[in-house]
Amino acid sequence: MRSPSRRVRHLEKHAGRYYKLKYVNAKDVLPPDILAMVQKYACGSLIYVPKKNEERMSWGQRSGAKEQVHQRNISILEAYRGGTAVSDLMEEYCLSEASIRKIIYNKSNIQALQALPQQASVSA
Repeated sequence: MRSPSRRVRHLEKHAGRYYKLKYVNAKDVLPPDILAMVQKYACGSLIYVPKKNEERMSWGQRSGAKEQVHQRNISILEAYRGGTAVSDLMEEYCLSEASIRKIIYNKSNIQALQALPQQASVSA
């Protein structure tokens, strides 16, 4: 099997897209003693060093997608509780029946919906 081209090796696939990784020479950023330790275990290899957990953003946090999906799910639950049929929700939101049912029966969506009237009464 043919190995991937040099260009592809410098790309990381994430969520169906490729992102260019920034490579840094270890001798330029690591103290000599740590560099010697890394060389002991991975000499000549490419190593990915992930960010610290506290620096990482959760899925959809940067783009706002997580909040958009949450608001969509609350709208679906409100419509269902208002009497809209699952088949109508499937067509309106282009989701499968299984996806609609997962949203309807998800405890966090139900709790978020129950919290909405309380928030409205506090601000009034």
